[in-house]
Amino acid sequence: MAKRHVGITDTTLRDSHQSLLATRMKIKDMLPIAEYIDSMGFHSVEVWGGATFDSCMRFLGEDPWERLRTLKKHFKNTKTQMLLRGQNVVGYKHYADDVLDEFIKYSVANGMDIFRIFDALNDVRNMERAMRVTKREGGHVQATVVYTISPVHDFDFYMKMAKELQEIEADSICLKDMAGILSPYKAYEIIKGWKERLDIPVQLHAHYTSGMAAMSYLKAIEAGVDVVDCAISTMALQTSQPAIETMVATLEDGPFTTGLDLTKLNRIADYFKEVRKNYADVDSSSSSVDTNVLLYQVPGGMISNFVNQLKEQNAIDKLPQVLAEVPRVREDFGFPPLVTPSSQIVGTQAAINIIVGQRYMVATDEVKNYMRGFYGRPPAPVNEEVRSKIIGDEKPITVRPGDLIEPELSTARELVSEYIQKPEDIITAALFPQVAPDFLKKKKEAAQ
Repeated sequence: MAKRHVGITDTTLRDSHQSLLATRMKIKDMLPIAEYIDSMGFHSVEVWGGATFDSCMRFLGEDPWERLRTLKKHFKNTKTQMLLRGQNVVGYKHYADDVLDEFIKYSVANGMDIFRIFDALNDVRNMERAMRVTKREGGHVQATVVYTISPVHDFDFYMKMAKELQEIEADSICLKDMAGILSPYKAYEIIKGWKERLDIPVQLHAHYTSGMAAMSYLKAIEAGVDVVDCAISTMALQTSQPAIETMVATLEDGPFTTGLDLTKLNRIADYFKEVRKNYADVDSSSSSVDTNVLLYQVPGGMISNFVNQLKEQNAIDKLPQVLAEVPRVREDFGFPPLVTPSSQIVGTQAAINIIVGQRYMVATDEVKNYMRGFYGRPPAPVNEEVRSKIIGDEKPITVRPGDLIEPELSTARELVSEYIQKPEDIITAALFPQVAPDFLKKKKEAAQ
């Protein structure tokens, strides 16, 4: 009997180093192995998006657009893939439609193939424009459902949202488990439900944080998932993805095939084992899984942020209280999934509540905007008592937040008018106005 092919997306060049090495991997450490990775036969390679755009400029002195173009030259046989935060694009707030449209247009022009589009609140209104523009520009629309656990996130929720995304002409659907809390049997249930109801490919993305992800992948594969996200073994596990080699070996012993060669993969693992040593100062991985995430749904990155925040306030002893406060704040906020930027919004408020000693007496601007509806529609109604504590009698908006944002590109053009060398520079300035002017100025001076 012929074995069923299961595709593997390699996340080593994006989510893997974002999760383990604070998104600090430089392009010079990617290029020597890129063409060899290209020859492997991966379904796709995730190389861009998420925090890499910001990190390239802020920490590495690299132009993110040049990174994409350079990588595309090396990936001639494998589709490139990116993570797009819907209306948040690759930033931490909603941007105007003109910024979103141009970003997608130039991403495709510079070599991006697959756009994994998600919204932190699973608000489809915040994804629809990005999906339609990606489609128009010729990119592959991978519409994404963010996985989380709450009273409103039941089986029907996942079925309904995926069906809605397919109707907006998604080319494929992804279940994104950013916290590593998807259990194997839940993975089986959701993927089986999707395969019975959808007629487009289904992909699964999970982090190894709690230690369940590889088991969840196996159950999802048994349920019919088409593609899973993995990282090369020396850049896998902990808060990264399951290891490619482990999945390949596991599947080849059953009725599945990945088309990947373990011996060849070993060379990639050896390469990144050496590269990783260059980033020891930012390597955040621990030697064990983090089961706290199963209790609090707090991703690993959030815990390290809490530790830093509490240290600054000489309140590190309050970490257990902050972790316990997160689920309570999340419930008050309508059970948002804890992923950028909602994880930062909920997490910061939880820390403030504990440090101040009174819940919601102090709130950040982001929390106020969340309660005003500027991030979108939460999965469940928010606690109205809490809302009035935070924004008083203000009436929250009910429209798609992007509808209220004035075009931003002309302001961005003015901001960096002296330093523009290519059209993409204007998009860069619109996305990160605090970082872009200085970065583009240095870049232009270096070119002269």
